[in-house]
Amino acid sequence: MSAIDPVYKRCLRASFRLLQGIIAIAGSVGSRSVLRVWYAGARAGDIGGPLVKVQRLKEFFPDCRTSFSHAYLLSNCPYLPGWALRWLKWRGIPIILNQNGVYYRAWFDGDCASKNREMAKAWHLADYVFYQSNFCKVTAEKFLGVRAGPGEVLFNAVDIEHFKPDPKRNNVRPVFLHTGKLVTHMFYRVEALLRGFALARGRGLDAELRIAGWMDLNVQRKATVLLSELALEDRVSFTGPYDQGRAPSVYSAADAYVTLTFNDACPSAVIEALSCGLPVLYSDSGGVPELVSKKSGVGLSVENGYDKVDVPDVEAIAEGLKEILSGLSGRQSAAREHAMKAFDIRNWIGRHRTVFKLISKGK
Repeated sequence: MSAIDPVYKRCLRASFRLLQGIIAIAGSVGSRSVLRVWYAGARAGDIGGPLVKVQRLKEFFPDCRTSFSHAYLLSNCPYLPGWALRWLKWRGIPIILNQNGVYYRAWFDGDCASKNREMAKAWHLADYVFYQSNFCKVTAEKFLGVRAGPGEVLFNAVDIEHFKPDPKRNNVRPVFLHTGKLVTHMFYRVEALLRGFALARGRGLDAELRIAGWMDLNVQRKATVLLSELALEDRVSFTGPYDQGRAPSVYSAADAYVTLTFNDACPSAVIEALSCGLPVLYSDSGGVPELVSKKSGVGLSVENGYDKVDVPDVEAIAEGLKEILSGLSGRQSAAREHAMKAFDIRNWIGRHRTVFKLISKGK
């Protein structure tokens, strides 16, 4: 992904950061006798990992811009200037950081070092860090420096009563699902999957593939051309964008999930798929291997690193598609059971509440 933005976007970003700094100063004044959480400018929404995460948190801890007792920051929404972070520390406002990915050459074409220096400010000043996966912890320590202070790995979570299997699911043939926001630099995910699916089809795999989510125009064009080239029009469908309200029906209508994203930190899509009873075929990289149990997924070998994207070869993808369907019913049950134990949002919220209280006592 490129870091080159128009001048007006850079100006808007700078103005927004200044505004959040002002809120940090003004909002830290006042009574802090009750729990009041401020998300430092991070927005809530139905589409996109950070947006969905904030939306889920706000249902239990509303966003308070005045007289807040805690500041909750997301590493991929670094909106607070360094001086604002230092002000919060001086005021004794606990800073909790949710640490996701960092910048490195495999996915970012810009000045990684500069971006990481900016991200490192909150990383080192935070009173407590929730790492979305152990991969997130390791990469943060590698690129941001080893920090002094407590933290823990806390995977993303879902409402397991909202994301659940459809008991009426009865597809004529197995349906694979791939989801996500697809921009140009992520096209490799679709290309590799389509080529692997075509090879598997040529070897007799009787299945369908659905690709759901928003695509930019370049991805749409390239995907359409490739679909025609591989003669897959009758077995592959692009179903378009969806929001959190429709997401459970998108997942539960399929039989298995596929993600080939390289070094994905802790994708909510994988957790949502597991919760809906979909076993996962995945790139064995990043934090995904931590999310998928042995019975609920199949990993495809890649060369791990930070300098370039590595994608499973087409042969491995074709064989993986076949393997994930073996003992499908048992794999589906295992996926749901694992999600219920590991990703229940009630436990996730409970752990947040406990840490908020502990840090308040520490102050």
